[in-house]
Amino acid sequence: MSVRKYFSEENKLQIINAIRVAETNTSGEIRVHIEKHCKDEVLDRAAYIFEKLEMHKTKLRNGVLFYLAIEDHKFAILGDAGINLKVPANFWEVIKEKMVEKFREGKFTEGLSTGIKQAGKQLKQHFPYQKDDVNELSDEISFGTDKEEK
Repeated sequence: MSVRKYFSEENKLQIINAIRVAETNTSGEIRVHIEKHCKDEVLDRAAYIFEKLEMHKTKLRNGVLFYLAIEDHKFAILGDAGINLKVPANFWEVIKEKMVEKFREGKFTEGLSTGIKQAGKQLKQHFPYQKDDVNELSDEISFGTDKEEK
């Protein structure tokens, strides 16, 4: 069965709306990728997906990936070079802690939405939204396929 089964259309819309809300605060670009399994080290897999989604091609190098391997209970938040040069070392850990609380309750949609909105608020300090801002990356959730994960 597909990983999509874990998220209703309403859940997907809630996550996409969280991305859109977050991006009204910042010129940063946020993506979510969800798959069932992560056979690799989670940060290595997230880095692979980050590149596959061409998130490193934003003008300010300010893309953020929220990666979740739902059945393996692994997740990562990966920021591009432009962000990591400006934010404190524990920047992503604070956001991850809030997400873990929701994930432990089985509330994946709420956990992702919380983390995404928090990232938008935090990124506003370093990458404020600009009037002429262009949405460089899709707000749609990307899902892994069973074929990819083998």
